[in-house]
Amino acid sequence: MLTNRLIACFDVIGGMVTKANKFQDNFDIAPVEVMAERVYKMQIDEIIFYDIKASAEKRPIDIDMVTKTAKMVFVPFTVGGGIRNVDDMYRVLKAGSEKISVDSMAVRNPDIVYDGAKAFGSQCIVLSMQVKNVGVSKSIPSGYEIYIDGARLSTGMDAVEWAKRGEALGAGEIVVNSIDNDGTHIGYDIAITDVISKNVNIPVIASGGAGKPEHLADVFKTGASAAIISSMLYSPKLERNYSVQELKEYLTSCNTPVRPWIDR
Repeated sequence: MLTNRLIACFDVIGGMVTKANKFQDNFDIAPVEVMAERVYKMQIDEIIFYDIKASAEKRPIDIDMVTKTAKMVFVPFTVGGGIRNVDDMYRVLKAGSEKISVDSMAVRNPDIVYDGAKAFGSQCIVLSMQVKNVGVSKSIPSGYEIYIDGARLSTGMDAVEWAKRGEALGAGEIVVNSIDNDGTHIGYDIAITDVISKNVNIPVIASGGAGKPEHLADVFKTGASAAIISSMLYSPKLERNYSVQELKEYLTSCNTPVRPWIDR
């Protein structure tokens, strides 16, 4: 039986893990390598981090930060931000990541998805999408539009159509990051996660809005195969944080298949 994955995600600025609400008002939590080691020891299934200022600042990803983090963890590790071409992908893979996430650059140059999949295999390429509920229209039939550059720039692209195109280009996974729900702790955007899961044949990762274990159980009732959690693990703005053990035990009690937590 395939199991659902829990993925810790870090938005990183200047080497520090930060948190935000709807992509705004970031505040620092801890150095990225410290947080990565912490959640690895909690037995998280995977880790993703985004160098969230790299693209806006038109610079490559901080390779030193990738290297430091990779040395602290021994689970699948994805990085994104400032990935402009196959050479950049090669550098982050060499530095210790196992997957590369592309977002804004993929919108600007879709061939980066194809080129990366051809060079390293689809299993290495994650298409991350910033989606916003803008209402159904002729140009946005799903009602969800793709935004880029930290949710600051609208593209006029329909989220479902972009997901299908990303799969056709060679992406091995898709992250569906809800701009509306990001940092709100009210739960994932179930509607768009579900519809994208039903329109592609590759794993879909839900992102944005988790605050309680129930939110994980709800999103795994869609076709999502993984869920990103961050605030639940460490945000001081939540009434309480959860351990990976607690989350997995809760999901198991809901008959949601997850990788077991091991008492070491």
